[in-house]
Amino acid sequence: MAVDKSKLDEEHQACIVRFYKIVLSWDYLRILKDSDNYNKKGKKGGASGVREVKDTYSDVDDYIATFEPLMFEEVKAQIIQGKKDDEGGTEWTQAIVAECNELNGFHLPTVICADVESISQNDLLLLSNKKFEEGKPLPTAYAFAFVEHRQQDKVKVRMHLNGEYKQYNTDKIDACPRLLNMRPLISEIQKYLYVLKICSLSTIAREYVALWSISSLPFKDLILSAAESNSDNDDRAWKISKPLNEYIEANHNKSQLEAINVGLSRRTFVLIQGPPGTGKTQTILGLLSAILHATPAKIHSNRGKLNTLKCGPEFSIQDKYTHWLRASPWLAGLNPREQEMPKDGDDGFFPTTGNELRPEVVNSSRKYRVRVLICAPSNSALDEIVLRVLNTGIRDENDHVYNPKIVRIGLKPHHSVQAVSMDYIVEQKMAGMDMQTTSDKQKQGGTGKDKDSIRASVLEEAVIVFSTLSFSGSPLFSKLNHGFDVVIIDEAAQAVEPSTLVPLANGCKQVFLVGDPVQLPATVISTVAEKLGYGTSLFKRLQKAGYPVQMLKTQYRMHPEIRNFPSREFYDEALEDGPDVEEQTKRAWHNYRCFGPFCFFDIHEGKESQPSGSGSWVNVDEVEFVLAIYRELVTRYPELKSSSKLAIISPYRHQVKLIRQKFRETFGLDSEKVVDVNTVDGFQGREKDVAIFSCVRSNKDRGIGFVADFRRMNVGITRARASVLVVGSASTLKRGDKHWKNLIESAEQRNAFFKVTKPYNDLFTDVKLKTTWARDSAQQGMPEAHTGDMDTEMPVDTTAVDAADQEQGDEPEWGDGGDEGMDGGGGADED
Repeated sequence: MAVDKSKLDEEHQACIVRFYKIVLSWDYLRILKDSDNYNKKGKKGGASGVREVKDTYSDVDDYIATFEPLMFEEVKAQIIQGKKDDEGGTEWTQAIVAECNELNGFHLPTVICADVESISQNDLLLLSNKKFEEGKPLPTAYAFAFVEHRQQDKVKVRMHLNGEYKQYNTDKIDACPRLLNMRPLISEIQKYLYVLKICSLSTIAREYVALWSISSLPFKDLILSAAESNSDNDDRAWKISKPLNEYIEANHNKSQLEAINVGLSRRTFVLIQGPPGTGKTQTILGLLSAILHATPAKIHSNRGKLNTLKCGPEFSIQDKYTHWLRASPWLAGLNPREQEMPKDGDDGFFPTTGNELRPEVVNSSRKYRVRVLICAPSNSALDEIVLRVLNTGIRDENDHVYNPKIVRIGLKPHHSVQAVSMDYIVEQKMAGMDMQTTSDKQKQGGTGKDKDSIRASVLEEAVIVFSTLSFSGSPLFSKLNHGFDVVIIDEAAQAVEPSTLVPLANGCKQVFLVGDPVQLPATVISTVAEKLGYGTSLFKRLQKAGYPVQMLKTQYRMHPEIRNFPSREFYDEALEDGPDVEEQTKRAWHNYRCFGPFCFFDIHEGKESQPSGSGSWVNVDEVEFVLAIYRELVTRYPELKSSSKLAIISPYRHQVKLIRQKFRETFGLDSEKVVDVNTVDGFQGREKDVAIFSCVRSNKDRGIGFVADFRRMNVGITRARASVLVVGSASTLKRGDKHWKNLIESAEQRNAFFKVTKPYNDLFTDVKLKTTWARDSAQQGMPEAHTGDMDTEMPVDTTAVDAADQEQGDEPEWGDGGDEGMDGGGGADED
């Protein structure tokens, strides 16, 4: 879809100026005070005028008026979160003013900082005439500053010192002494001041621009109304060749094929829901092969009409040769096209994927190459699909495998996809340039421009571009001469709606949202914004409003006994098992009921506790039982003594830390190489043979906090291929949430519910396993486990493993955390 670049740039500039004005005018101390009032006294936090997210919107103004205040609430929450992080070590640093300019109502001072290495572009800083210290008078001059860029020890920042915007009306401004006092402080050269880094605004600033860009999107009406017009227009449909179609049909199940065919129908937005183990990435690969090699259905139908044309008498063979020679004179000489050599040695046809032996297909019947942008909320989710494309390749219209030219944009690429990362490709191309020319350009300061031009050319040549959602809003994309035909967003249900809009602002014709709204939600730090629905993804909102969703229904991961409950509870019993799944997920330990495919262990004597100042919860009794059952499993089945086979999962970060600590004390080695211990949030998208799930919460009247989030429950119980062993307080969980109540009742009905008492190590003796726990004793009912003798020891690897615990923080752990500007690194318990 054609985009007016100049007009778009003007609109982007206008809205980012608005963003800066509002945020930079805020009073840091007032934000902290409002937050304390909300947390301690239950007062309403944040600005007035915040609205709840709706399913549909009447117009663009209604849409922006809903999301903009919620985004500013999220900015405030990030500022508060930044203060918590600062308490862990970041300190005030001293700076001196080098120069100061004014432009369009902003002050643009350049300061020289003592600790400049910790400051990055797009950071939000606090500048003050003195430090904020308890017991001492507050500073009289302080204000926020946004980092424009950093060069060596100099940092150029943007400040707005005209006054405060109490609401979001930038025509109304209130005079503010602290801001007025900052003016002489930053205008006087050689003046000293203090600087405190607060947080990065990179991601949310891009989301803010994307929010205001909605009016220029060609499909804005669909986003607002959650309905597509002219959806039955067959003229838009695309077809694929017979060989490719046969391959796709042979390698995809019915629901996957339906999703691919809806994509070929050219529906503007295609929503694909991928429950655990249903082959979501496989479907995306099939979509890519279809999209990249499809042609309009009209071309296919017109080919049949060509046969009805009247033709003259057929030429003799000699006449044919004569005509061929006239049309193609190079048949008797040199092809004039061959005289024009490629400029850079690849002529745009060979991949920069690190595998130059397999060129991109060029004998395609397509008139032009379809360009695809693939995004995900985090680096880890993005790299997973990049690796699959590299390893599997794409199928062309002749059903041949090839590697298309791809590039992975952004920071922190996994080493497995390094060869297609933008920085690596640029380095390789720079290294291949003439050294003398490079040396001359370095003297003239031209190397930076060379890199920019190489980046632009790599981006232009790529057929598939991979980027995190946030990075797709970087200036690199704005320099493209054209947009993308198709945007595919993986894990779309894990992104807030404004984040999903970021890649769409580049321009495209078709959007695929791929994810699962009943798995982990988007990260939202602001409690106010979260309660008003800011965490609702665009995928979920469209689904709630009735937009059609293609669900993948055949699962290939889990034993049917594991699949049973989530299918009924979260997917309307739509999930079905793939061929031979039950046989493939049977294991020897299933002979014992306590190690069956699905079990719930009721630790009714366990007690939760909260480490001082942590905001998190632990349950020592559950840790003891988890390690007891772990010891028994790996003692009897040594193949499970591997972090690739067995996982211990918990919703709480401090429970994870305690399990790791007790594991080290019990077995004499770190857990990292023999078992994967992690939070639920850090485990989405992964799978193991066995998962032990510690629920932690055990109380009479406090509730169960965010453990009641059914999406977190769904992720936790669907990580296992063969056995999921849930450990928790049945009474607490049943009282705290209807989904947990249903799960426990399901376990009881299936004879998979067990009450356990101390000492836990005595529960799994040979005698008990043969009598109480043996599978053939299931007909005798569900006996309560009693004590017994246990004299077996866990065979452990005596090699020490150097593994550091994850950084301590509030719950839940949000996993990878996104790219360079992802500010969501944690959240608070909802207790």
